Amino acid sequence: MLDQLPDRVSVYEVSLRDGLQNEPVVVPTTKKLRLLDALVAAGLGRIEMTSFVSPKWVPQLADADELARLVEPRPGVTFSALCPNPKGLERAIHAKVAEIGLFVSASETHNKKNVNKTIEATLATFAEIAPAARAAGIRVRGYVSTLWGCPYEGKIDPRRGLAIAHRLIELGCYQVSLGDTIGVGTPLQTRDIVRVFLRELRPEQVALHLHDTRGTALANMLVGLDCGIRDFDASVGGLGGCPYAPGAAGNLATEDLVFTLHGMGVATGIDLERLWEAGKVAESVVGRPLPGKVHQAGVRSLRS
Repeated sequence: MLDQLPDRVSVYEVSLRDGLQNEPVVVPTTKKLRLLDALVAAGLGRIEMTSFVSPKWVPQLADADELARLVEPRPGVTFSALCPNPKGLERAIHAKVAEIGLFVSASETHNKKNVNKTIEATLATFAEIAPAARAAGIRVRGYVSTLWGCPYEGKIDPRRGLAIAHRLIELGCYQVSLGDTIGVGTPLQTRDIVRVFLRELRPEQVALHLHDTRGTALANMLVGLDCGIRDFDASVGGLGGCPYAPGAAGNLATEDLVFTLHGMGVATGIDLERLWEAGKVAESVVGRPLPGKVHQAGVRSLRS
């Protein structure tokens, strides 16, 4: 295992969207901008900053239009946002967002609970959104959630998720991020899921979005890395979680991911010290301790 490590891995930062949308309080736009600046300063080049959803359903992201308007383009940095429907795409185009994300669950029940649509109806909506986005010069990324397990249906056959991923790629998604939404994944299960996908998709078409609810996110990341995955979603400080998983510790912490990769000689283009500082900004922004291990323990020199 881990005999042939890559030279480099790409990190997709999701704290501003996936992290903050689960917070019980609404974070002011000015504080979001402060966190965004800290993430950029740390060297993160792919940042999901918000979601163009109805404020009725996600009040924490009600400022999506204002935030996108205030974010200035940065050389080498791609800012993205989730878009669940044509109205969201209109807002994204108006905001001049470079990339959008389309999200669907591998679980029929979870998808209905999450977006009040069947999987097929969701994909039909995406068939309207994706071509229009690409025509406007916007890149499109896909998400397939609950692949490791659903809070309603239990274990999910990964081939269901693979069929959805094929549909998303056919619509123009350059990459599909596979989500362990409630953090139930274990290493051997992760290996089996990734192998199912890589039999039919190229490694660069697949990313992993892992939650650390049961402390297995980093182990699952290493298995994915060993299988050939080179793109991982993460959230600074481990910010985030899932409303369907009581006590969820949040997403894979970006600091834990980067610390581990750098310790194995795998580059990310991220300054770990500045990333740790960004985690402290995130902690001050939400006003509570964050669960990331490196965030809590600090960054020791890898030369010591």
